[in-house]
Amino acid sequence: MDLEFGLTGKTALITGGAGGIGWAIAQTFAGNGARVAIADLNLDGATDRAAALGAPATAYRLDVTDPASVTDMVAAVIGDAGRIDVLVNSAGIGPLAPAEDLGLDVWDPTLAVNLRGTFLVAQAVGRQMLAQGGGSIINLASQAASAALDQHAAYCASKAGVLGLTRVLALEWGGRGVRTNAISPTVVMTELGRYAWTGAKGDAFRELIPAGRFAEPEEIAAAALFLASDNSLMINGIDLPVDGGFLAR
Repeated sequence: MDLEFGLTGKTALITGGAGGIGWAIAQTFAGNGARVAIADLNLDGATDRAAALGAPATAYRLDVTDPASVTDMVAAVIGDAGRIDVLVNSAGIGPLAPAEDLGLDVWDPTLAVNLRGTFLVAQAVGRQMLAQGGGSIINLASQAASAALDQHAAYCASKAGVLGLTRVLALEWGGRGVRTNAISPTVVMTELGRYAWTGAKGDAFRELIPAGRFAEPEEIAAAALFLASDNSLMINGIDLPVDGGFLAR
């Protein structure tokens, strides 16, 4: 085993990689030798991030809800890099509303990005991984996939779906060398996390976490690095909570 958790020689595709958790993962993977492909709806942001990482990092525009966009992006990455060894499905949204007020204008895009998008990209990349005989798919779920959170009906449903999808892909593809796992973070101190969970709301939620704090993006990236590396070849179909013990309650 490579206990340095190196990714040298591997190409890693990260959706939603222009910001937040995806960007932290991109930096960690690049720092451990991976060729990183950043795919994001914000192409300018993805391009700036790839430039910050330096060659051989590359940027691609991606609308995860659009099958044609997914197909074109995956083909472009393979055309540039030759293969995809690691996929991180990090693209996601999380608009909130009380269940009785939740409209389809919130429900539909949340399910489209978080669940449909994860499926479309995993399917397109998974086909390539199956053809090459191996790969690691990492889906970003959430503690909201396993615990009810106030005003999170659409988000909880979408992330619970991600866990179900993860397990089915692990079952169907594991015997052909393609592993699929999920990571379920608690609140993460990205720019969005700091904005959404400041003040009394954040203080109250933090008290529910045995560790007494929220997660840093680099802690999610560390979990993703392990699941991307060959040190986790026997790990398939799991949900790895990075939640400070929230789900232990």
